[in-house]
Amino acid sequence: MNVVSVMAHQDDELMCLGTMLKMKKMGYDLHFICLTDGCMGMVQQPEMLREEASVIRHEEMSALCAKIKAQYICLGAKDEFLFDGEEIRLALINALRKTKADVIFTHFTSDYNLDHSTTSSLVKQCAMHMPLPMIKTQESPTSGTPAVFMIEPFSGFEFEATHWVDVGDVILEKMSLSECHKSQNDAFIAAFGEGKGIDGWVRTTASKRGEQCGVEYAEAFRPMLSRGLVKPFSILP
Repeated sequence: MNVVSVMAHQDDELMCLGTMLKMKKMGYDLHFICLTDGCMGMVQQPEMLREEASVIRHEEMSALCAKIKAQYICLGAKDEFLFDGEEIRLALINALRKTKADVIFTHFTSDYNLDHSTTSSLVKQCAMHMPLPMIKTQESPTSGTPAVFMIEPFSGFEFEATHWVDVGDVILEKMSLSECHKSQNDAFIAAFGEGKGIDGWVRTTASKRGEQCGVEYAEAFRPMLSRGLVKPFSILP
């Protein structure tokens, strides 16, 4: 089975990374697709050139994927200016076909960041188009559509989870991998203060979700309720 994170930015995968690590232990292959280059994520260095920032974000995400032997694909749209259109749709359909996605994790439909909600909308459309032969891309159409689950947004507004995954056995690995996103750790500290780094956010969010389902640490999801993207069998570990 091919498990794919489709997110707007490098580090957005952290809300499903624990579940993906558990699925990797089950023998599944992991893939990470980012739609943007992440160039606007340097709040601690706002004068940094886009080209330099995007290289840093690419290297950080590549390092995380290398540690867990996962495939990384970046579609390179400009961060904070992601819009639906033919070019990005075809690029995402092609990337999803390349991964042969069976399960997709993506953003919640109602999110604080428009790049996030645009990504969610694109996943809904492009996952449906993966098997359609009249949509032409370099990669061949797949045999069917994947299951799609949405992650919680930052602060969780409007998000009511329906599925929880106990990630207590992988929380330390998840926190260690989050350190690959050094630029975003620096950005968190610049925005929220000392002691408020990205690893603390990962642990705190997982702890809150764990409280909801009676475990120490958990991740929470909602299925994307759309034709073909809901399956009549269990998917999550």
